[in-house]
Amino acid sequence: MRLQWDSGIFAIWVSLISNIFLTVIKFVVGVITKSQVLIADALHNAGDVIATIATLTSSIVSKKPADEDHPYGHGKAEVIASLVVAIILAIAAIYMVYHSIVALFEPAVKASWIAFVAAFISLVWKQSLYVYCIRLGEQIKSKGLIATAKDHLADVYASIAAVIGIGASLLGDAFSVSIFKFGDPIAGIIVSYFVLKLGYEMGKESIGILMEQNVPLPELNELHQIVENIPEVKRIDRIRAREHGHYIIVDIRVSVPNQLTVKEGHDVSRRIKESIMVKYPEVEEVLIHLNPWFQEEEKNN
Repeated sequence: MRLQWDSGIFAIWVSLISNIFLTVIKFVVGVITKSQVLIADALHNAGDVIATIATLTSSIVSKKPADEDHPYGHGKAEVIASLVVAIILAIAAIYMVYHSIVALFEPAVKASWIAFVAAFISLVWKQSLYVYCIRLGEQIKSKGLIATAKDHLADVYASIAAVIGIGASLLGDAFSVSIFKFGDPIAGIIVSYFVLKLGYEMGKESIGILMEQNVPLPELNELHQIVENIPEVKRIDRIRAREHGHYIIVDIRVSVPNQLTVKEGHDVSRRIKESIMVKYPEVEEVLIHLNPWFQEEEKNN
């Protein structure tokens, strides 16, 4: 677990340094070449720097053990960071579409090969970061790192738009095709939709977790089946499970034969907990409440 945490923190540091470097490069090249989509992408990257810092901080906080004030741990710190990233993505998308629309009503700027190369390098770099972070994030169940990966994916969209837009502008200049000369801002408008959509989906998921939303129904059904397989369990009265950042907390109420001793009831609870945690390593805690079950209940039913 410690090794996984360290690898996750390292990945976030790589993302942070990369975002700072790409922000500077794209902003400088964008200003020099007057590329609206590259400048917008650079400012988007500047937002990524803030988001990555939030993710880095939350990842450290989320690994702190439970204490008196936070008996369920600090896992939701990563979820909060994911929500911050979602908000930054939405703001970046609105900013990008605004400046792209403004650019459509201004004289077309001559495209630059330097801007095209900068956008292409950003595309390859961000795609590599996305693959790296999403694989590691899913492996260690880190909401913060997965959010960072999705942020990289939004940058991939933006870089694709920049490459296509600047490339179209280069073709427009080369062959005197007027519409192509506005490829830069048009591409910026298109990519803004995808970035905004990604931010909305991330924000919706984060809010769901913060509001104690149940895990997806298929997972809940599997938990139900695991508990049903315990011989002493006569009835499942309630079963709930919620994400708490990089781990899950399960809450169960079951009815067991009323003649069981306290020790036997404790053993049943332990078997339920172990069965769930073997199947789902991401489950951090299983809270079990035992209710008495009487033979007469079955006869009445």
